[in-house]
Amino acid sequence: MNKLEGKVAIITGGAGGIGKAAARQFILEGAEVIVMDLEEDSLIQTCEEIGSNRLSYFAGNVAILEDNLKAVEVAKERYGGLDIFIANAGIAGEANLIQDTPEDDFDKVMAVNAKGPFLGLKAAIPAMQLRGGGSIVITSSTAGVTGAPRISPYSMSKHAVIGLMRTAAKECSAMNIRVNTVNPAPVDTNMIHHLEEELSQHTEGDVKKLIESNIPLGRYAEPIEIAKLMLFLASEDSSFITGSVYMADGGSTS
Repeated sequence: MNKLEGKVAIITGGAGGIGKAAARQFILEGAEVIVMDLEEDSLIQTCEEIGSNRLSYFAGNVAILEDNLKAVEVAKERYGGLDIFIANAGIAGEANLIQDTPEDDFDKVMAVNAKGPFLGLKAAIPAMQLRGGGSIVITSSTAGVTGAPRISPYSMSKHAVIGLMRTAAKECSAMNIRVNTVNPAPVDTNMIHHLEEELSQHTEGDVKKLIESNIPLGRYAEPIEIAKLMLFLASEDSSFITGSVYMADGGSTS
């Protein structure tokens, strides 16, 4: 316990399944946490569910630089600084072939999934440097290392953040800031349930069973399983790890 004692973390997508699970784990290990998401009502509900005086929220859009900067300022004003940044916010978009994908859907997915982490790092790195270092974790996906039919914007965005991570790891090493990605297979959250509905329009049979059949462990991940990997990368247990892609995929890419 207390692996994050004295640390301050921002978790984007903090009202979603993975973000909420990560917030719980970080608080259990002693961190002060700010969850950032788009809808204030969902953030309030998240804070009520977790029920900790070490948790607060900031409602903002990760695709807007000013919102990222404000979230970092909240961390500095409320808790004294920033040590951990979890760039976790993401959307799946619609399920279409490339030629059928609306341009505005592409723009929405890239804004949240690729531009969002870039702007988050832009805001977080200077604050973390002031604290003498820290850890950044970006949520990618198995779709960030393999092709994924009918979700080209999502797959493209998740490939993109691996490039961002590898560049940031090299740029930030002299600041003692480590940067890594976690790459989950489908996780039992609202996002995969939305994607199941989208894919069911183009697929015969049980979409969930079809997806699970491509995972050697035969099931979706639970949010807590991804959150524990984030905790490892956020803590000093991973003190010599940076620039790495961490698969949490039940063997999908083996």
